[in-house]
Amino acid sequence: MKVKICGLHPARDVQLCIDLGVNFLGFVFYSKSPRNVNLKQIEILKSYNKFNSKFVAVTVNPSNEFIKNIVQKNFDYIQLHGSETKERVKEIKSMGLKIIKAIKIRDENDISEYKKYENADIILFDTPGMEKSIEFPKDLISKLPKGEKFALAGSISQNNIENIKKLGINFCDLSSNLETDAEIGYKDHQKIKKFINKVNEIKN
Repeated sequence: MKVKICGLHPARDVQLCIDLGVNFLGFVFYSKSPRNVNLKQIEILKSYNKFNSKFVAVTVNPSNEFIKNIVQKNFDYIQLHGSETKERVKEIKSMGLKIIKAIKIRDENDISEYKKYENADIILFDTPGMEKSIEFPKDLISKLPKGEKFALAGSISQNNIENIKKLGINFCDLSSNLETDAEIGYKDHQKIKKFINKVNEIKN
């Protein structure tokens, strides 16, 4: 199972995630988010040996200037959470970036939206709550397309990952459920370790 952990702090959380073999490390660039990354903080990303981990810039309707000055220089993937069209995805991809396109799922009719973005490298099925931890409806999980290209976000945790895997999901994205109880946006390293241990356990 592939794992993406989102809302990471460039200095505090990265080495742990690399050491644990987390596949995708997400950094949020969205001013309204408590997990928003300061542009000065990302300079440290160049100092890490990523091994097999990939760095992801999580954005909402990013400008070409931001993509060229920030994303291209520091990240392997860009994650698009805005109102980007298929044409915009193609334009960004032509800049040499791999793309994760988030699709907000409210009901079954929303699932087919992913077909508009078949030029994206990864499709992330998410709840409409953005960063508010809303559980993805269990009855819809089984209806999602399956395969390496498709990922799921929405209240995934150590407690339900085994059941989610049984529903055919092999790529999950977590954020708030790996944070401390005391502070939004502050990752709990013990929770991260326990989650990855659980993933490794159900792999074997």
